[in-house]
Amino acid sequence: MKNILDRLKFNGEIPKGSADQKNNHGNNRRDFIKNVSMSGLGLGMLFNHDPSREIEFITQKVNRAGSPSELKITDLRVAVITGAPMTCPIIRIDTNQGISGYGEIRDGASAKYGLFLKSRLLGKNPCNVEYLFKTIKQFGGHGRAAGGVCGVEMALWDLAGKAFNVPCYQMLGGKFRDQIRIYGDTPEVDNPAEYAKKMQERQTLGLTFLKMDFGIELLAKTPGTVIGSKNWDYQRQWGDGAPEKGNARSYSQTRHPFTRVQITDKGLDVISEYVAKVRDAVGYEIPLAADHFGHFDVNTAIRLGKALEKYQLAWLEDMVPWNYTEQWKQITDAIQTPTLTGEDIYLKEDFIKLIDARAVDMIQPDLASSGGLLETKKIGDYAEERGIPMAMHFAGSPVCFMANLHCAAATENFVALEHHSFDVPWWEDLVTGADKPIFRDGFAKVPDRPGLGVELNEKVVKEHLKKGELYFAPTTEWDKIDSWDREWS
Repeated sequence: MKNILDRLKFNGEIPKGSADQKNNHGNNRRDFIKNVSMSGLGLGMLFNHDPSREIEFITQKVNRAGSPSELKITDLRVAVITGAPMTCPIIRIDTNQGISGYGEIRDGASAKYGLFLKSRLLGKNPCNVEYLFKTIKQFGGHGRAAGGVCGVEMALWDLAGKAFNVPCYQMLGGKFRDQIRIYGDTPEVDNPAEYAKKMQERQTLGLTFLKMDFGIELLAKTPGTVIGSKNWDYQRQWGDGAPEKGNARSYSQTRHPFTRVQITDKGLDVISEYVAKVRDAVGYEIPLAADHFGHFDVNTAIRLGKALEKYQLAWLEDMVPWNYTEQWKQITDAIQTPTLTGEDIYLKEDFIKLIDARAVDMIQPDLASSGGLLETKKIGDYAEERGIPMAMHFAGSPVCFMANLHCAAATENFVALEHHSFDVPWWEDLVTGADKPIFRDGFAKVPDRPGLGVELNEKVVKEHLKKGELYFAPTTEWDKIDSWDREWS
């Protein structure tokens, strides 16, 4: 007995270099348990009925990266990357065990959305991901306002995965696929022939799914194509809404039904011809989706949808704001091309409204604004049970990209993941640890490393920091809570 206990040591390992270690038949756990049983010894007898030592022995081969139950958050900092091609604030959460987790605030959102959550996280165990998410989710909102909550949630999963030494998809229930299909978003070009050529270049990258931009701003130089064109600066689909000239009012800040902008038959012909040239160039073997179009009402959306039906597009995206459930159902019921929305929706509740009403044919959450990995999987699972496919919107750095890969792998009804940064040569170099190239032949491999599966490449990140920003500068001014975060009475 004494000899056996001496061999086990504290952690159940046989001393290195011993004769038993060199014996391939005598140094593994199974053989040891077998030998103990044959000699009439049970584990309870061996450890004097001490359950903690029994558990320690049974789990001796579990590979631990840390002590998860003792992990505590000690700091939260941000580094802001620009030109990827968008602005991407990266969150880093540090712990008492030297493990750091990374997340990303959605493109274009302020880093402060994440920083002010720091005081709610300090001293907490990051492995309690859902508990912490439910603590901070009250501070998110639709669109970019969700960025901080989602970025923190990503970093928590990264930490939990590193602590338990498993990839994030494993903690979400495992994976349905090893490769994630990528669809290429391609910014608009005025000349349809040039745009068609650019789309063909995307195909040469091996992409098997494409998306194009052809909003009503294409009609700005063609008279007689847009009714109401003198009242709105309709070339500005996104922005802060500040008027640019004369009496031109904000287009991007006014919801679709209230602009009274309409596309004429001539305008529909111009758009149709544009799409026809691109469709002819890429062929009909490859799915071709359509991005946001501009701010017009439900009637114009239906007219445009019908005009484009012959090109068999994969979907028409964000034709009206996502919260107009009844209008979405009107459009979906009136046209044959699939409809899709969701990149600005925060949390599952508003997705559920669209899904239950059969208002859209597909959903497209953006993990960096929908609530993070677990909430997005819940959204996908709800849609899957009702026969609704899920594409995923993404525009950001490889940190958020990896988070999307894990979520997409773990969600059955996933279709394809958006990617914007094909033309940024240093994009992949922002991280280490991932197989390079990150995507190949239209697919990206699901990481098998712990957590999200990547670490930041400090040198490259520093080369692309936002002007005036430091690399994860101290954030002690965000350490203390100065409000009562009460949600209910």
